[in-house]
Amino acid sequence: MNDSYFPRRGNEGYLVEQYDLTLDYRVGPNRLTAVAVLTVWTTESLTSLVLDFADLRVDRVILQDGRRLRFEHQKEKLRIRLPGTVAAGHQLVIEIVYRGSPRPTSSRYGGLGWEQLDDGVLVASQPTGAPSWFPCDDRPDRKAAYRFTITTASQYQVVANGRLAGVAHSGSTSTWSYVQDAPMATYLATVQIGPYQRHELPGTVPQRLVAPVRRLPAARTALAHQDAMMNLFTELFGPYPFETYTVVVTDDRLEIPIEAQGMSMFGANHMAEDWSNQRLIAHELAHQWFGNSLTLADWRDIWLHEGFACYSEWLWSPVSGNRPTDEHARTWHHRLKHQPQDLILANPGPPHLFDDWVYKRGALTLHALRRTIGDDAFFRTLRTWTADYRHGTVSTERFTKVAEATAGRDLSAFFAEWLWDERLPDLP
Repeated sequence: MNDSYFPRRGNEGYLVEQYDLTLDYRVGPNRLTAVAVLTVWTTESLTSLVLDFADLRVDRVILQDGRRLRFEHQKEKLRIRLPGTVAAGHQLVIEIVYRGSPRPTSSRYGGLGWEQLDDGVLVASQPTGAPSWFPCDDRPDRKAAYRFTITTASQYQVVANGRLAGVAHSGSTSTWSYVQDAPMATYLATVQIGPYQRHELPGTVPQRLVAPVRRLPAARTALAHQDAMMNLFTELFGPYPFETYTVVVTDDRLEIPIEAQGMSMFGANHMAEDWSNQRLIAHELAHQWFGNSLTLADWRDIWLHEGFACYSEWLWSPVSGNRPTDEHARTWHHRLKHQPQDLILANPGPPHLFDDWVYKRGALTLHALRRTIGDDAFFRTLRTWTADYRHGTVSTERFTKVAEATAGRDLSAFFAEWLWDERLPDLP
């Protein structure tokens, strides 16, 4: 079944094991020439295979044996006709050659996906922007491995998910190769291109900063406490789930920072030492556990991402010398109590997917759970949660079961109030 909030995204009858994306991009004219090779396993008998793909032009589709396949491309769906009926359990390797001028896909949340900067590219696809730049099965529960090979002008640096496997220079262009073996949802796949320099940051988990030269001093200062955040979250949530963590700082101002798997992107305007920006650094880092390693299976469970990341801000606050966690909770409980009580946290609806209400009530739910079962059981719950579902997909029901099992008690009444009642309960 397709995701309940975005029924036109996602497809049936197969699973993608790996995306191998070869991109040749010219920044100035915004021209992309690309090849996507998808390794697919059928889960039912198929005569055609349907992918989510937006406005770029498909030139040809080729099967692994060299045969060209017929296809139709309209209304953001690429329908590929297979050579006869393919039984369930069969592997297909399909090559899709395409080109064009990528642009964000439209949504109620604004443009999503491939976006031009003043000098470069930023890709931020949450929740449905991945088809703006590659053909895919665009559902958060359909994780796959990725390989990226990206060629662009040599004055630019390229960052993508995973480990940097190599850089090859040829004349005026350079080709960057990245490998992401940890399973990844399509919306978390990203490419960042810009006139950047790389700077290694201290830490037991390898961390790096990628930014324009003139932004490096302010960024290094703003990120001075990031390793302490990493240490705190590793202690509270369990091991960092990926090989490295990269922060990209654009020369442009961004409305909000955005995370991708193993990476976060900030505007130059976010690189400051005040709490309003430091909390964002903690928030995006926390998403590596809650959102990227543990990814919702259905967008209605967005609180499992944003509520946890917001609560991580409050956990970092007293460690950094700011307000106690409980004070943040009481402040936001008072504010939400005086707002309309008309949303359900565990199913807020597509229009409210990224409302601040969801973030803060999600964090309050975790604080209330902590006060109900005690610190020891609460943080054991978080560590069990991240360990049991590492690199997997999650749901509200799964979280409540882990919490009850870890706490050793029935929490059904608690979760009914905090997750499914519109009225905001009192803090315990």
